[in-house]
Amino acid sequence: MTAKPEHYDVIRKPVITEKATLASEANAVVFEVATDATKPQIKEAVEAVFGVKVKAVNTTITKGKTKRFRGRPGVRSDRKKAYVTLEDGNTIDVSTGL
Repeated sequence: MTAKPEHYDVIRKPVITEKATLASEANAVVFEVATDATKPQIKEAVEAVFGVKVKAVNTTITKGKTKRFRGRPGVRSDRKKAYVTLEDGNTIDVSTGL
């Protein structure tokens, strides 16, 4: 399967945090994805872009916090994260670029 341009719109960037590093020990990779992306779209995009087999996709939506910017109230944008569990024997090295 070849990667189409819309696959790069679904996957925004890898998430590199302590929690994501712990998930990688369970053969999972965490990506920030488009908020309107569905689990089948995310699975198809990851398989096409990285050439791996995906076992499962779990998603979370984080609502944007209200913060103050230069004394004025503002809102951070909402984010959607996808925890992509890979089949055994498949790996993605997120420390290297695409």
